Amino acid sequence: MHTLSQTRSTKLFGTARPLLRSSIITITTALCIGSVQAKDLTFGYVPASLEYPYNVMTAKGFEEAAAAAGVKTVVLDPRGSVEKQGNSLDDLIAQKVDAIGFLPLDSVVSESFVDKINDAKIPVVAIALQVGDSASRKVTEPYPGLSALVATDNYQAGYVSGEMAAKLLPKDRAAKIGIVMGDPAYTIVKLDTDGFKAALDKADAKYDIVAEQPTNWTPDEGEAVCQNFLTAHPDIDLIFSHADDMAIGCARAIEASSSKPTLIATGGGSKLGHDAILAGEMYGSVCTRPKLLGSLMFKAMYEAATNPDTPKARFVSYDMPPITKETIDACPEQW
Repeated sequence: MHTLSQTRSTKLFGTARPLLRSSIITITTALCIGSVQAKDLTFGYVPASLEYPYNVMTAKGFEEAAAAAGVKTVVLDPRGSVEKQGNSLDDLIAQKVDAIGFLPLDSVVSESFVDKINDAKIPVVAIALQVGDSASRKVTEPYPGLSALVATDNYQAGYVSGEMAAKLLPKDRAAKIGIVMGDPAYTIVKLDTDGFKAALDKADAKYDIVAEQPTNWTPDEGEAVCQNFLTAHPDIDLIFSHADDMAIGCARAIEASSSKPTLIATGGGSKLGHDAILAGEMYGSVCTRPKLLGSLMFKAMYEAATNPDTPKARFVSYDMPPITKETIDACPEQW
């Protein structure tokens, strides 16, 4: 896939629902209880595509948590195909796994996937991205058929980026801002932008969004988009990227240009993003922890598979502090 600046470590929204904690120690301790049961369990995970480091880290967190609990795992890579993702989920249902996790490729189509898994009486957890249309469903209110949605709260992540940006914009005029978007098929793209704008508006910042362009989440696309921005708007003040990956490419475009806008991202925490911040190529980003998400996904699956009284439609998230040169150690994963 913080309050207005930071959330609790891991949160569940709903009436009288207990909090899950994001501590790996807590996860491991909880899973050791009932380890006899774990020996007989098999969990399946279908990411969107293992082509991307972020998704690879979700799988790594999932598999490491499962190994610590003695649970067998099956990871199937649909390679970015919605049809293959559906087929992979069908395969896991046929194998009669004890719980299924998946990273949705298409939020709306995924509703039918969840319904089918529910019909098979298998607990299902979505990770990173919403199931259901984001226009009618808040990320903090997961699709009812899910045991849990384990995800970054992207609205709040965008908000943290906006808070950073508001402090850097000129005060005597309307700042010119460009937004390097992710793939608009992902619900998080709108959430990132909405949160970013909300923080600017809350700070009474003067700004105009002079350019917005989608990408396929890659550095090369980020570089191409930023080249377009800088050519069309050489006096642009700030560029906001929806992920570290595009920001890395954008930094290359800025380096080759006479324009020197401030560069801020969300979806941060990668090793390349950390290096860019330390080198002064990017001002800051917002901590994203895909490996922790994978661990939390496993924990939600385990609870649902071993305790039939576990509430459904839980939302699980984690802290997302801003990352700058001064706070670089606040985001430990560096995926």
